[in-house]
Amino acid sequence: MQLITIEQLQPIRDVIIQRKEELAEGKKQNLADLHDVYTELTTFRLNLLTIYADSFLVEKDIAADMIKDWGENLSTLLVNRGLPLDLALDEISYYRDIIGEIIKDEATDKRFSLDVFYKIISHFNTIVDDAVQWVSKSYLQDYTKQIKHAQYAIDELSIPIVQMTKETGILPLVGDLDTQRAQILMENALAKGSEYKLKWLIIDLSAVPIIDTMVADQLFKVIAGLQLIGVTVVLSGIRSEIAHTMVNLGITMDHIKTFASLHQAVSYTNSFTSSVG
Repeated sequence: MQLITIEQLQPIRDVIIQRKEELAEGKKQNLADLHDVYTELTTFRLNLLTIYADSFLVEKDIAADMIKDWGENLSTLLVNRGLPLDLALDEISYYRDIIGEIIKDEATDKRFSLDVFYKIISHFNTIVDDAVQWVSKSYLQDYTKQIKHAQYAIDELSIPIVQMTKETGILPLVGDLDTQRAQILMENALAKGSEYKLKWLIIDLSAVPIIDTMVADQLFKVIAGLQLIGVTVVLSGIRSEIAHTMVNLGITMDHIKTFASLHQAVSYTNSFTSSVG
């Protein structure tokens, strides 16, 4: 197979660099009426065109590293702005045909052999494909991370501790208590228990659909952690069907004060507190 020289590739690179402002501006005008953020992508377009141009003069692995960094930065911008992945993919492939024409014109002008022309096109298409791969992968990772952060914030808001009196707080739990929510429960309970200087915390389970061994284990860990900072936990909302399930599973809470209703739990803790806030 015929070798490709730097002298053959340099003019292709130079033409792309010379025209990159024009090409980037054309893309911006094409999309500017869709969303203001498209104008912010000009820098990314210029960088992409520079990478495309320089890729002709470097090895594929070096070009792939440049594309990887570019793709990660672009995906971060899109995810933070709530923009779709197909916007990034469109940015990447928009210039494939344009640069292909530049390569074809240069090949015709310099009378490249079919073998040389094929190698150059193949090399360029590999770079474009790498860009698609890295942007897609980075976008998925960034988007997943953002969703997890959002879910954590939602879970945190769903575990509020209300200070009923100076010494007593109430934590109403709603929904299933999985490992993630249990961790947030532990963090919030310890933080607020210390911040409010609580002596009592009523954890109301009225809206928890089921208590199995996993849920009970998580609750025991939270209770043990609170006891270490001087907070006594009282459980309320233990419905008859829940109590029956717990007995069948062999779950005992003999060392924890439990009540069927929140009202009963509040009356109990109030009998030990000296001041009502």
